[in-house]
Amino acid sequence: MKHSLYFALIFLMGLSFSCQEDSEKQEEIPAESFRNEVASTEVRVATAENKSFDYLINATGKLEAASQVKAVIEQAGYLIDLPIREGQTVSKGQVIARLNPEEAEIRLEKAKIALRNALAAYENDKLGFSKDFESGDEERKKFLEEQLKARNGVFLAEIELKEAEFNLDRTEVKAPISGKIADLKFKQGSLISSNAELCEILSTNSLELRVKVLESDIGLISINQKAEVYPVSNSQTALEGRVLGINPRVDEGGLVEVVIRLTSSANLLPGMNARAIIRAPQSNSLVVPKDAVVYRSGRAVVFTIENNESRWNYVEVGKDNGEEIEILDGITAGSTVITTNNLQLAHQAPVQIVTE
Repeated sequence: MKHSLYFALIFLMGLSFSCQEDSEKQEEIPAESFRNEVASTEVRVATAENKSFDYLINATGKLEAASQVKAVIEQAGYLIDLPIREGQTVSKGQVIARLNPEEAEIRLEKAKIALRNALAAYENDKLGFSKDFESGDEERKKFLEEQLKARNGVFLAEIELKEAEFNLDRTEVKAPISGKIADLKFKQGSLISSNAELCEILSTNSLELRVKVLESDIGLISINQKAEVYPVSNSQTALEGRVLGINPRVDEGGLVEVVIRLTSSANLLPGMNARAIIRAPQSNSLVVPKDAVVYRSGRAVVFTIENNESRWNYVEVGKDNGEEIEILDGITAGSTVITTNNLQLAHQAPVQIVTE
């Protein structure tokens, strides 16, 4: 019995020593061997470089006619002729409406008669000053002529004649500018009051886009700067435009109105929605592809590669043009940055660069 206990004790001691030796061997396995067993993440890369960078200022707005004028009927009367329709193109000075001219014609005839009567009375009074008019005193003659005309109402009759001619001329409404007819208010035969709006004329050959830009971006915009305009009706084709005006006032929302004149207005109409992109070149900026920037806990991160391992870099980003992004701090020019499979990438993770 004593021998059995002795051998059992020897066996347990040997087993304990063997376990301790195995444990020590496991502790001696370097951590590097585990890292080598982890599969490398395949990534694509790019180079952070200093270069010219086009910052894109995006804004939306509505197209407007460069000239938009109301055609007004200045006096009352019946509309006897309306030779226009909405959408019709008219030229400046073209007759677009006629009122009944009979009353204006009668007033013109009365004015003509009144002037003839006034001139007849003037000539009759002039006979009483024949010696003065036959003398060589030009200053005296001019004085008497003005006095006699004023006394006989010649000057007033002349003004009334011009007024009657003007009123007759206003029975024809003429286009103040060339363009297309919009918002026609009346039909032929309507009784019109004075100063009534007949229609609007839009100069559709020249269109403008009014957009609102952030006040922080307004310093990057200047007059005559190029812009790309994408109408909603054809959002795939860019139309060329140039900055025509910048409102010097910032509104309560921190926005500034910018007017862009389009160089072409084919198949476009005032009131259409459009998007504008104004390019603001930035010189000598450190730039990386936008895909190289990921966000962790609300902070921008760019992964670089060193010794086939990823390196986590917090960066400060600047302007963004949709394809590239400006890096203000965090990495240096020439750094190799990871652009794919970086959303879940860890620091010091093994990576393999692929080119296809």
